[in-house]
Amino acid sequence: MDLAAETGGNCALTAAGQEVVVHGVTIIGAVNLPASLPVHASQMYARNIQELLKLLVAKDGTLKLDFTDEIIKGACVTHPGPTPP
Repeated sequence: MDLAAETGGNCALTAAGQEVVVHGVTIIGAVNLPASLPVHASQMYARNIQELLKLLVAKDGTLKLDFTDEIIKGACVTHPGPTPP
């Protein structure tokens, strides 16, 4: 999901308003995504993102990846270190 698709995107292959599949990866170029969600769904999504960030970021602003936490372990797609447990 490229949330910046309307302004050119964060990926060179993003096409605004389209789903593009390249090498088995689907890039969704959603446009005007906030307008497509009801108010309550947007509020719930924002709350979920806020809670996820609380898990990922320490109070001092540094990234903290605790791979014993099933949410962090399940949400991690890539990591520069050893394979998480």
